[in-house]
Amino acid sequence: MPDKDPCALIKGIAKKMCENDWEPEGGSDPDGGGGGGITEGASGHVKDLAESLIKTLRGLLAPKAGWAPEEADNPVYAQFLWLGQHLAVAILICVIVVCALTAWQGAPRLRQLGASTGWTLAAVAGMASVPGVVMLLNRAVASAFTTAFDSDQSTLLKTISKDLNRDGNPVAILVIISALVVALAFAALVFMTRQLGILVFVCMAPLVLASLARGGDTSAVRAWAMRLLGLMFAPFALLLVSPFVPMVKGSLVMEAVLLVAADALMLRMIFHGIPYFGPKIAGAARGFVESRTTNPLARAVVRAGSPDFYEQENQPRMPRTVDTPGRAAHQDRGVLFAAYGIKQQKQRSSRLTTASAIDKSQREAPRNQQLIEARRAARAAAAQPTTPGPRTPAQGRGPAARTQAPAAGAPGPAPVRPPNP
Repeated sequence: MPDKDPCALIKGIAKKMCENDWEPEGGSDPDGGGGGGITEGASGHVKDLAESLIKTLRGLLAPKAGWAPEEADNPVYAQFLWLGQHLAVAILICVIVVCALTAWQGAPRLRQLGASTGWTLAAVAGMASVPGVVMLLNRAVASAFTTAFDSDQSTLLKTISKDLNRDGNPVAILVIISALVVALAFAALVFMTRQLGILVFVCMAPLVLASLARGGDTSAVRAWAMRLLGLMFAPFALLLVSPFVPMVKGSLVMEAVLLVAADALMLRMIFHGIPYFGPKIAGAARGFVESRTTNPLARAVVRAGSPDFYEQENQPRMPRTVDTPGRAAHQDRGVLFAAYGIKQQKQRSSRLTTASAIDKSQREAPRNQQLIEARRAARAAAAQPTTPGPRTPAQGRGPAARTQAPAAGAPGPAPVRPPNP
């Protein structure tokens, strides 16, 4: 049995070297005057690396295939589809029962029954079509983004590819590769968050569409659609750098600056485009960069992409507030007097009883103590005096010290005469 070719699994120049059939592109010159050799090979590999980074960057920002299910019979989506359809039918049955029990109201109940039936059929049909619609829209977004960002010589990625083949400055090539690597990290973060967000919102579609069965209230569907479309169209924010591409064309360093601006835009895309967790993710990325570099430019870029913000949280579950018997009777008395045409007195403001106020203060004591300590620390930092600098002999300490001494031989000040008696 013949031996296997040892060079079969090797590709490119290395395979030719393995087969002893390789010559430099400039020809074999024993004196080294051909201008080829290892230097040109290394430069070619660096350019190939840059092209590979550009291709990967394009695929991460606008992928043609996503993680979301593409068909309704997908094993993951099928579970949510079954739940949504049964939920819509259950709501329709409840509406039918209510309309049957209140059929004496006539036309309003008939209209409600018709609207509920129509919207239920529309919701069930829409549940099965959501994956296909999202898939087609995702492909359209990817094609449009590729056309606008990497279609001809006036777009950023094509301009970088052209300048890489024309510019032989190794420093500029290293700068653009570094910028591409950083942009690739942000693009990977955008890709992960977008794909996970689209997957979650597509799986939520049957549960959201089932809310239409009650009578056509589209508020939940509109909120769901706005967040999903925001996720899908987020990459178009990078088109803000397109008008500046012709200005920097021909300079790899300035194109690297545009890539840095694109990094800030990608971080801002996460901040505003990812629902619920976007500010948290962008803030974590900013903290990661700031904890590992002291470069003011890098810190300014991540601060532009993830600005400072305050968070609001839901108030923890607190005991309900009820009126005392006297206050409840006073309110009902005002309602009774108003029914007789007697002008009601001005409503009295409410306050907690002593026991309730004590219980509330004890419940909120830890948080209030933290706020008091934070304010005290802030006031102490603001009131801390600054250390004055050393004074020069010419600087005085008061009005008398700022008065210059009289020169030698000059007459002194006139003596002060006592007043006449």
